[in-house]
Amino acid sequence: MTDTKHTDGDDPHLWLEDVTGDRALDWVRARNAETVTELTGGADFGELRDRVREVLDSDGRIPYPRRRGDHLYNVWQDAENPRGLWRRTTLESYRDEAPEWQVLIDVDALAETEGENWVWEGARVLEPGFRHALVELSRGGADASVVREFDMETLEFVPGGFVLPEAKSSIDWIDEDRVYVGTDFGEGSMTSSGYPRLVKEWRRGTPLAEAVTVFEGKTEDVAVQGSHDSTQGYERDFVVRAIDFYRSEHLLRTPEGLTRVDLPEDAAVSAHRDWMLIRTRSPWRVGGREHPAGALLAARFDDYLAGRRELVTLFTPDAHTSLDYYTWTWDHVLLGTLEDVKTRLRVLTPRADGTWSDEPMPGIPDVGVVNVIGTDADHSNEFFLNVSGYTQPSTLLRGQVGEELEVLKQAPSFFDADGIGAEQHFATSADGTAIPYFVVGRRTDRPGPTLLTGYGGFEISLTPSYSGVTGRGWLGRGGTYVVANLRGGGEYGPQWHAGAVKENRVKVYEDFAAVAADLVERGITTPDRLGIQGGSNGGLLMGVMLTRYPERFGAIVSQVPLLDMKRYHKLLAGASWMAEYGDPDVEREWAYLREYSPYHNVHSGRYYPPSLFVTSTRDDRVHPAHARKMVARMREQEHDVRYHENIEGGHGAAADNEQLAFKWALVFEFLWRHLGC
Repeated sequence: MTDTKHTDGDDPHLWLEDVTGDRALDWVRARNAETVTELTGGADFGELRDRVREVLDSDGRIPYPRRRGDHLYNVWQDAENPRGLWRRTTLESYRDEAPEWQVLIDVDALAETEGENWVWEGARVLEPGFRHALVELSRGGADASVVREFDMETLEFVPGGFVLPEAKSSIDWIDEDRVYVGTDFGEGSMTSSGYPRLVKEWRRGTPLAEAVTVFEGKTEDVAVQGSHDSTQGYERDFVVRAIDFYRSEHLLRTPEGLTRVDLPEDAAVSAHRDWMLIRTRSPWRVGGREHPAGALLAARFDDYLAGRRELVTLFTPDAHTSLDYYTWTWDHVLLGTLEDVKTRLRVLTPRADGTWSDEPMPGIPDVGVVNVIGTDADHSNEFFLNVSGYTQPSTLLRGQVGEELEVLKQAPSFFDADGIGAEQHFATSADGTAIPYFVVGRRTDRPGPTLLTGYGGFEISLTPSYSGVTGRGWLGRGGTYVVANLRGGGEYGPQWHAGAVKENRVKVYEDFAAVAADLVERGITTPDRLGIQGGSNGGLLMGVMLTRYPERFGAIVSQVPLLDMKRYHKLLAGASWMAEYGDPDVEREWAYLREYSPYHNVHSGRYYPPSLFVTSTRDDRVHPAHARKMVARMREQEHDVRYHENIEGGHGAAADNEQLAFKWALVFEFLWRHLGC
């Protein structure tokens, strides 16, 4: 059944799209007060919030490092430093239980001094000297940020240095006196998605307005960006034009001008020293050979640009195995694959004759997921690995390819995992496809309160990993936790994703509904004790479950969601996702979007399970009006719905650990009240 009464022209809740308008914020404050009063009044809430906060602020957490020259860098947030410290130490000191950190920027102190609500967004450090950094700070956690040049010897912002005002910018060092910059230069300089349309070269000491244009994209593009590879002896400059979310044009910049690299638009490409690696997203016939979607190919960079098409196949997917990630060290490629959503790590090495060796990485524990969190690709074969599972806290390993792995740090256990196990099952979707999912919990607690989550979009994989927050907020209270690996994700490669976009989007929702039904059939839970939670694209998933399958769930949490699929492309970054969802202004595409758009499919006189919508005023990626308007409509129809909007936080809906702990406590308290009794 489809609600055709509400169209773009007569939407009575358009006023809620005014992000900071007085009327809209008055409505937000009133809804927040209702939700806070309902969910935070009991003694359990305060204890739950504090226990979650302990996890987030714990000194026992691993301070994940990033190698830059002789130092390991880290951003650290805790109770005393809620906005964070940007700091560094040496590897020798990092090995100690209590490393000696040099603080570069105290974000809390900076925010207080300047009267701003700064949130750390990252830094681009100039190689090879590692003295100058382009620091990004956002107000309240938004995607838009300011950029300021920082001197890591004097520990001060550089007077007269590179500075960009608040915008969704891109910036990268060329050398000490030049950068590539894309930002809001004024009318016509941004794409319809709200990202830079121009790439310019900006020289130190000159006004931003005098930066020289290198490339112009189209207004309907997602974004354009310039970058410089500073690897000694292999310096190269690139411009990438993102045509849509999955298609890009790659251009090499030389003194003679820009040269387009002849590649499929949907392929991902990277360059390292002599080599170019190409990851296919669709089948590609080249050099007399057919390569499947999801393959990884290698070519000599200069030979490829000269027209030779002699490609080496480094990875080919199969029905159970897909490429998860790859990254270079100086001499090797570390390649992570997923075999039925379980990580395997291999080491690939180019030989002088152009062939490659392929060996498994020795010494990797078989516990769940292995992520490469950093390499020293321009200088050595060092790498850092994070290993964890649903019940196994993270271990940080360091290695040099060919040497034994070293345990650097071990995270503590944040909940009692005794008796808690993880198992994998497969549900059968409406079209017969097997959908994997993981169940984490105690068998003795079944059937009982169960929290099911999923994402199903943008080729993003959900892999097994440890969460102290989920452990304390849900598993530790006797709940069962379930993760569904839906189509639309990347768990089985690009075909797993491509088969569930645009007009086939309904398959994502059928997959999730099938997992919900399978949980009941296996006796793990019952519909009235099954809750679901998801954010962003996963928040859309929750909205669809609410409106299409309400009888299967006992409670629903939708966080920073898309919900109005008629107007999503007109709100903030929404236009950049049309390759995933479709264009509502095209009648044929609106026809299938309308069938599941939650905002257009919620009706009076129908039962929906209790629901909670959570978002952020400062989310400048997914507009808070999606959640606002949905809740306003549901309230008019007298459904059981509540709402909370954090003023700060960006797309994560929290700017610091205090806000994050409060947000998760709200979610878990709401779910437990409706599912736990």
